[in-house]
Amino acid sequence: MPSLSQPSIVEARASRADSPASGTGGTGALPGGPTARTQPPAAGTETPAARRRATSPNIVLVIVCAGVVLASLDLFIVNVALPQMSRSFGATGLDGLSWVLNGYAIVYASLLVLFGRLADRYRRERGFLLGVAVFVAASAACAAATSLPMLVAFRVLQAAGAALLTPTSLGLILATFPPERRHSAVRTWTAVGGLAAALGPAVGGLLVAASWRWVFLVNLPIGMTALIAGWRLLPEVPGHPIPPPDGLSAALITAGVGALTLGLVEGGTWGWGDPRTIGVLTLAVVLLTLFAARTARHHNPLIDRALFRVRPFTGASAVAVLFSIAFGAMLLSRVLWAQDVWHWSALTTGVSIVPGPIMVPLFSFLVAGRLIARFGAGAVIAAGSTIFAAGMAWMALAAGLAPDYVGDVLGGLLLTGIGVGLTLPTMMATAAASLPPTSFATGSAVVNMLRQVGLAIGVAMLIAVLGSPRSPAQVLAAYQRGWSVTAAIAFAGGVAGFLLLVRRSRAPDVAPEGTAVPPSAGPAAALVAAGSEDV
Repeated sequence: MPSLSQPSIVEARASRADSPASGTGGTGALPGGPTARTQPPAAGTETPAARRRATSPNIVLVIVCAGVVLASLDLFIVNVALPQMSRSFGATGLDGLSWVLNGYAIVYASLLVLFGRLADRYRRERGFLLGVAVFVAASAACAAATSLPMLVAFRVLQAAGAALLTPTSLGLILATFPPERRHSAVRTWTAVGGLAAALGPAVGGLLVAASWRWVFLVNLPIGMTALIAGWRLLPEVPGHPIPPPDGLSAALITAGVGALTLGLVEGGTWGWGDPRTIGVLTLAVVLLTLFAARTARHHNPLIDRALFRVRPFTGASAVAVLFSIAFGAMLLSRVLWAQDVWHWSALTTGVSIVPGPIMVPLFSFLVAGRLIARFGAGAVIAAGSTIFAAGMAWMALAAGLAPDYVGDVLGGLLLTGIGVGLTLPTMMATAAASLPPTSFATGSAVVNMLRQVGLAIGVAMLIAVLGSPRSPAQVLAAYQRGWSVTAAIAFAGGVAGFLLLVRRSRAPDVAPEGTAVPPSAGPAAALVAAGSEDV
């Protein structure tokens, strides 16, 4: 795969800077003579630019992971603070409060692809720092909000910052790590984000004990640390000379994904047969169909068409949707079950969830890499999704109305945590490793957008399946039904991973090596022609 055999952008830039032709007095061989070397800078005289060039990829990974913690944590940390917000603002129902959650979800999902394309065009470290700065400023404003409309407005701004920092952070990792380490680095990035999302309810439960405003204030020290470290240490990663994004395509996918997410998150409240729900979802289908048609014909598509002919990318994208549906339904069901059925407090609920998220880094960092080396990424994704499905089946079979944490839910928590640790990071790494350099941010944004839409579908699906049970027996039956459906969807993700990502002995379904690729086909087409089936 040519794009993965090339040195990273930072390595190439450093190599140019060290050559005699660069005019910087770097290391070079004089004809017929010894190698000439410049004296190292005296202690304390290193310039900021030199310091940034010398930053190791591991430091870049730590900095951008701090940023992704912000975006992931806020997907679920706010849920447990809604009752306190209601009392603080004197809200009488959940209609207005729901927009504290839904406004964030809609804007975050809808802006990912556009901001990803812009990140491929402009300097990625600047885009990342701008996204973190917007997110931190909006978090402070959310904490200081004096009315519900003000809080919702600042949550929308927070989501815009998250949508910018997410693709730029992954783009920085892919550009600074050498090809042989990218898969591991992306798995780390995804595992940290998945851990933060899964810990959201637990962290929120602890913070709400002081005040709901702390669920936003907690972002400030994390974000400021990332900003300061990033400003001092992140290397310059220039954009690629690609055309600006097609304005109409950007408008169609932004509005289409926004309408789809709106219909999914509000369908349970409005009613699935309500004209508003039908109208919004119909509008989403029309807009996304128009976007697909324009992408298929336009000379400068917002998303490179050839990406969808790269089997690892399309396979990981399919798994992303299915697994995210199950993941979103799982997280919401656990909070609802503990608080509404077992009547546990937000703090107790949050702490009870912790064993599951702990499994995520353990299996991602200590187990997944070894399994991938032996069996391949596709097999690990398939196994992880199946283990996750087994955890949901455990819940459906074991949970009872009388609280029994160890006997009823702990086994399911551990199994789903193991499944997330194996599936989510490996899936993202598989997709990212198949991307050409000019589509690092755009391609990763597409997968992340699909994940966000999947989360919204999962929440909507669970609410629709649960319905409005009245008697305790009906409540138990409703949750058992919801967990069974969630298990089936997770298992379907495992099947998709096995069928699309496990390498067969037959010839790969790509063009043979050496096939000529027209320049107009785009960089992703080169991946197809080179045989990027290797996962």
